[in-house]
Amino acid sequence: MKISIDALLALDAIDRKGSFAAAAHELHRVPSALTYTVQKLEQDLDVLLFDRRGHRAKLTAAGRELLIEGRHILRAAGELEAQVKRVATGWEAELRIAHDTVIPLDAVLATARLFYQQPTGTRLRFSAEVFGGCWDALASDRADLVIGATGDGPAGGGYATRLLGEVSWVFAVAPDHPLATAREPLTTDVLLGHRAVAVADSSRNLPPRTAGLLTGQETLTVHNMASKLLAQQMGLGVGHLPREIGEREVAAGTLVIKQTDEGRMNTPLYLAWRSTHKVKAGKALSWWIKQLSEKNWLVSGNRHADV
Repeated sequence: MKISIDALLALDAIDRKGSFAAAAHELHRVPSALTYTVQKLEQDLDVLLFDRRGHRAKLTAAGRELLIEGRHILRAAGELEAQVKRVATGWEAELRIAHDTVIPLDAVLATARLFYQQPTGTRLRFSAEVFGGCWDALASDRADLVIGATGDGPAGGGYATRLLGEVSWVFAVAPDHPLATAREPLTTDVLLGHRAVAVADSSRNLPPRTAGLLTGQETLTVHNMASKLLAQQMGLGVGHLPREIGEREVAAGTLVIKQTDEGRMNTPLYLAWRSTHKVKAGKALSWWIKQLSEKNWLVSGNRHADV
């Protein structure tokens, strides 16, 4: 490699300061050493980097191009250096967080805003999952932490969980849907005659899960809770929605809540992460676990378990 970080630092300082002498002073080097660094780089690349005529050192076109791209390298090197130092202090370079689409995104992002107020430098990467997708994200190492995992974890254990709360469900239809004026409670036979809207399980490797569907019922499958809500508002199908969402839309006049003869049970939601002894929780992961455990929308008296 003919271009070194040292040479790029020299080019950057000379351009900013306007002379070799001023740049050498900033870099705590003697001018002759800086001149040698630039001359050697010019010899190695076989190009002229500075037009030395006049009182101010001026970059040639080739020198300007090298400096423009070189500054990207200097920034990346500086970030890498800082990242290595952060990792050495226990802060992860990146934390991958998966959340079930039933979890309000604004609550997750509000927590991210608090996290960014900490001097961590840890990058956050979010992904949205459905049903078993949260467990799948942990098992396949696509996530370090999942928010809103449901049901049991994958066989073999190695995961720690904390109960976040429960989702209460309501059965909702559009105001102009035939079931909106149907006699309650709606029976299974009646429901079978109408299309249901379901959210697809996002698992890639684990067996997919379903909930709230009747055997033989026509189904419209969408990819997240927001799409399910929209489809039901448009009258494309019916189904269960989180009570908070359903009641909000009823107040807005976009949905009607109907009673069924077989209601859907509340769904416990868990915070989950790997608990194997080989994986030690870093400071970022520990911060998120603690912060989410203290959220006021979580169940009081959270219980912690290894599964």
